[in-house]
Amino acid sequence: MIKMNKIVSIASVILVSGGLLAACGNSQSSSESTQDVSVVGSTALQPLVEQAAKNYQDENSKVNISVQGGGSGTGLSQVQSKNVSIGDSDIFAENQNGVDAKQLTDNKVAVVGMAPVVNKGVGVTNISLDNLRKIFTGKITNWKEVGGKDLKIDVINRVKGSGTRATFESNVLKGETAIQTQEQDSNGAVKNIVSSTPGAISYLAFSFIDKSLQALSIDKVAPTDKNVETNAWKIWSYEHMYTPKDSSKAADAFIKYMQSDKVQNGLVQKLGYISIKDMKVTKDSANNVK
Repeated sequence: MIKMNKIVSIASVILVSGGLLAACGNSQSSSESTQDVSVVGSTALQPLVEQAAKNYQDENSKVNISVQGGGSGTGLSQVQSKNVSIGDSDIFAENQNGVDAKQLTDNKVAVVGMAPVVNKGVGVTNISLDNLRKIFTGKITNWKEVGGKDLKIDVINRVKGSGTRATFESNVLKGETAIQTQEQDSNGAVKNIVSSTPGAISYLAFSFIDKSLQALSIDKVAPTDKNVETNAWKIWSYEHMYTPKDSSKAADAFIKYMQSDKVQNGLVQKLGYISIKDMKVTKDSANNVK
């Protein structure tokens, strides 16, 4: 009888141990089933992707999405080398040196308008395209030359590799070279500097423009979503989320979510972007608009 009790006791231990091992196995399996998606690139697109990622993860607990800036050039080079799942960019991959667009899939998720912005104390709300070009090429250096206050113009530029800079220069400078001046690597940094620096001018994505700044009209055309949709306002670009040709199912699913009505009709507009579905025109990598 005693032997029988010992046998039962040993069997119980084995069963309990087996259960614990099974539980540990299930825990490990659960951990391994988590899908990671890394997103790097455009700071103009970053706020939208960050909020969309948060919402998506709330509904998909097995997906972990990390979002970082760094600029469009960084996003494109990193996704091409497969160091990240998705590379965010304000520019077409075809327009980035060192990037082979044929290796990547272009997923357009929004449109962003961009506008010249100035410190609210300069006394200017409208400027001609020609004078705007002269400011950024150093030919005009005081706001009084364009109807503003007697105040030195302080130009703030974006770093090379910035998609916002590339879009602005292609539409404003028309091949001329910008003056050597202070450069910043993000929309957020530009916003803070221009709003606090007398005489400052730069350019920002619409989604970063608020009452702390004065956005300039160009030739009396206002920087509005409606004007972007018809190309009346010409400084705009697609927001691309590039993936490798062999991208993961998790990355593809997140991009599909970004392009869904839920995001396009809600979050995109709420955060100051323009839905790709609202555009009345299209633009190609050569800046041709139809």
